[in-house]
Amino acid sequence: MITWGCQMNVYDSARMTDVLRPLGYTPVDAPDSADMIILNTCHIRDRAAEKVFSELGRLRLIKEERKASGRETVIAVAGCVAQAEGEQILARAPYVDIVLGPQTYHRLPEMVARAARAGGAVIDTDFPAEQKFDFLPEDAAPQTSGNLTAFLTIQEGCDKFCSFCVVPYTRGAESSRPMVSVVAEARRMVEGGVREITLLGQNVNAYHGQNPDGSVCGLAELAGMLSDIPGLRRIRYTTSHPRDMDQALIDAHRDMPALMPFLHLPVQSGSDRILKAMNRGHTAAEYRALVLRLREARPDLALSSDFIVGHPGETDEDFEATMQLIRDVGFAQAFSFKYSPRPGTPAAGAPGQVPENVKDVRLQALQALLREQQDAFNQSVVGRVVPVLFTGTGRKPGQITGRSPWLQPVHVDGPQSLIGREVPVRLTARFSNSLSGSLTEEYVRA
Repeated sequence: MITWGCQMNVYDSARMTDVLRPLGYTPVDAPDSADMIILNTCHIRDRAAEKVFSELGRLRLIKEERKASGRETVIAVAGCVAQAEGEQILARAPYVDIVLGPQTYHRLPEMVARAARAGGAVIDTDFPAEQKFDFLPEDAAPQTSGNLTAFLTIQEGCDKFCSFCVVPYTRGAESSRPMVSVVAEARRMVEGGVREITLLGQNVNAYHGQNPDGSVCGLAELAGMLSDIPGLRRIRYTTSHPRDMDQALIDAHRDMPALMPFLHLPVQSGSDRILKAMNRGHTAAEYRALVLRLREARPDLALSSDFIVGHPGETDEDFEATMQLIRDVGFAQAFSFKYSPRPGTPAAGAPGQVPENVKDVRLQALQALLREQQDAFNQSVVGRVVPVLFTGTGRKPGQITGRSPWLQPVHVDGPQSLIGREVPVRLTARFSNSLSGSLTEEYVRA
């Protein structure tokens, strides 16, 4: 299984592994020893399709070498590139056996059988009426880090149609899993040792799952139910949209200790003119006001965000508005990118395309400011005692590593018996992308 892209693709890859297990398949570490190779693709960034075809060229050689020694290899392309470019994949890479979109991987066993019977390629990029989650095995092995943290998809698709984004076309309309299904899977994860769950969705705070009585369950209500699961210490969620951050969810950040004080809330731009061109549905002032409400509810809340520089029509003044929003809000972490045209999106053919050299200069300036803010935030927690969930061993002998409430990696000298536990740690130093700490004296004596 070769996985590119977001955490949802990581989750999807794990579930594809689950649905194939009854057929006798088990994961292997290298493609040259695999009877089936699945490339789970992402269509968000520039030249995504070309990267897929480059990788397929490498896999073709493996398939031919194995065939020469009498071993067959099934190559499948899954995910968002498969959804968007399915027919082109089969035309340019006829040695591919299966092409499937992100909404159809529950049908993967059937596709394997059809490919074997027909001896030709199978493609399934429909948006089926049934929810794939209703057809997945319940005894799934969660995608975890040391079986302590896990991703759990609760919502898929998007109805926002931002001008730059392909998600509505590759993942479909917004769809939420029933509450009972989500809670049941979370319980299985916790029973398997998971202590932190990150809820996933393209617009995860638009979650509107059905309750058993037919009423609608929002993300705040769902988080409350999950927080009642014995053994589940931490809940996170990503990715959010400002338009879907309701008061109930803001209150949950205030009232629910298990809900971590770290929120990914993409804004993309600080210019109202560009936000309108992006079809974001909010203004810079509305975003600032939302941040104030969140910080009033949870004063220790840290924010991360997404930024795009060089959207068609962006002027120097628009870019400066984005820089000012960053200065005003302050971010602990952020992801920033140059705008790249995605085929079929409104912005791809819009006038006022920004030259690449201008994008480069703006991105460097924006990333320098964001890096300065990240360093400042990490420095601000040095000296504090915070709970750290230990998830594994560090690079040095006698070292263990974990995550702070704000998702920072933390390294501590301590016994491996603490792995899987949430322990108070005094943060002592900041490094480029991590923190070091020490167990508190009170804890050691206890």
